[in-house]
Amino acid sequence: MNTKLWYCVFIVNLFSFSSFGQDISLYQQYNGRYDFTFIGNTLNPNENSFMQVAQINTSSSAVLSLNPNDVIENAYLYWAGCGPGDFEVKLNGQTIIPDRTFSHQRTSNGMALEYFSTFTDITNQVQTTGNGTYTLSDLDLTPWVPYYFQNRTNFGGWAIIVIYKNNALPLNQLNVYDGFQVIPNQILITLNSLNVIDNQNSKIGFLAWEGDVDIANGESLFINNNPISNPPLNPVSNAFNGTNSFTNASNLYNMDLDVYDLENNIQIGDTSANIRMTSSQDIVMINAIVTKLNSQLPDAVIAIDRVSTECNSRAVTLHYTVSNFEATADIPAHIPIAIYLNGTYIQSTQTQNLIPIDGSESGAVLINLPEGVTSPFEIQLVVDEDENHHGTIAELRENNNTFSQNILLYTSEPLGTLNELVSCNEGYSVGTFDFSSYEMQIKQNPTDVVTFYPSAIDLQNETNAITNLSNYVAPATPMEIFVKVDNGNCFNITSFLLKTKKCKPIVYNFISRNNDGINDTFRIKGLRDVFLNYKLNVYNRWGKLVWTGNNYTPEWDGVADQGFIVNNQETTNGTYYYSLELNDADYPTPLYGYLYLSE
Repeated sequence: MNTKLWYCVFIVNLFSFSSFGQDISLYQQYNGRYDFTFIGNTLNPNENSFMQVAQINTSSSAVLSLNPNDVIENAYLYWAGCGPGDFEVKLNGQTIIPDRTFSHQRTSNGMALEYFSTFTDITNQVQTTGNGTYTLSDLDLTPWVPYYFQNRTNFGGWAIIVIYKNNALPLNQLNVYDGFQVIPNQILITLNSLNVIDNQNSKIGFLAWEGDVDIANGESLFINNNPISNPPLNPVSNAFNGTNSFTNASNLYNMDLDVYDLENNIQIGDTSANIRMTSSQDIVMINAIVTKLNSQLPDAVIAIDRVSTECNSRAVTLHYTVSNFEATADIPAHIPIAIYLNGTYIQSTQTQNLIPIDGSESGAVLINLPEGVTSPFEIQLVVDEDENHHGTIAELRENNNTFSQNILLYTSEPLGTLNELVSCNEGYSVGTFDFSSYEMQIKQNPTDVVTFYPSAIDLQNETNAITNLSNYVAPATPMEIFVKVDNGNCFNITSFLLKTKKCKPIVYNFISRNNDGINDTFRIKGLRDVFLNYKLNVYNRWGKLVWTGNNYTPEWDGVADQGFIVNNQETTNGTYYYSLELNDADYPTPLYGYLYLSE
């Protein structure tokens, strides 16, 4: 039998709580080729602010996925929640009890509230298990969730901080701090025992509880008085909002596993850092902080992979790759790339993501050539350089950032004009069209590839190409069809219109009311949803009106709704006559004719 350890002083001390916790302080320091990651998961099935009823799970899972050469040094398990605490859980079926515990008590609107967190060193278990799924179970907070649900501070979750080493990593200093400090309104944390040799690629990770995505009143995170953020995941006004920066997930309801860049927020020579967290409304509980500092350097190299040009256009798209193959550190995100045309600076772009050691990132940039530039011309890309010829990062080698290439422009003859096509309106401006002949008409060379698209965006993205050229159903008209003609080097585009008109309706003047699915009703093709104001009358052979309908009534099935109605409203077999008033300016005269009704 699994015996739980419950702290029952919660009810006894219901009105004696004061607000206190445990200050964040240094727990462990690592010096060497180390890095860290967080895994974990919430027990909340939804953001507590959005829950309709109080509920919480007792287990959840997360995946550890280290690189093959990463060697686990230590692993620390934290679990936390509302209430006095559950101090016996299972991790992958193995019973876990805490090495240390943390707690915080507060009162809010007359409610006595208590929150807890635990710490357990699970290094041996994680070293044995390695990569894979970790499931924390038997964390049962259900007795307290309804009470905390009253002020929406019900939460539960768990996290594992993994410290690993890899000989390919730079020399780093990692510090693990923990405690249990809670806001609102403000908390101040001093991180001591730092040794800032170089702030490049430095980072800081936070394990926090109970942050809400929809509460951001006065919520900010500062490091050395500098506001930090990780947009769009963690905006500057909502630092702790139920996100996981390690997986880019935003559904970590009421807990946070967030990591931020420390570069430019800490200086070489610093031995400490000041963290300030403010919140005017949202409750946030800081449980653990991990910092990483290093002194290694990246080595950015750029190459032009491919050049795309448009026919008869001065627009040139450069496809390039920035690499970091011979480096001892990652290239941070958003490194500038200067672009020169025939030796003159014209514009810039930048990398998007962090580029790891032995990694690369591909991108593209559009250049509009100034008038007067003739073909061929030289394009030069310089990574880690702005328009003032200044670099933004220190590198192992500063003389290998440039790539040059001569480029030719391609031209072609203008495309011919394609006439608009008109077909009958099949209802609400729907029409069927045949433009298969346009494929040969528009070609300039036998090898040209002609493609038709339903929109300019589809042409641009090369999506939703039209394949049925002889029987294309336009969902609404007028509709512009876009045509791309590609000669292998460049392409031109043109377009044509599809229009519909109201054609004279086609009357199928036979009804067989035998319910065989064929001619069961009086069908008139090109009438319904085309002539919206039509009126249709049906008369018997003696000229008596037996049925009348319009666009909003079903087709006539042989049942009378006018005059003297007998025989369950059914009419007799025989010949009937109709008058169709289209009430349209193009068809001012009613249409008359006969129809035959049979079983």
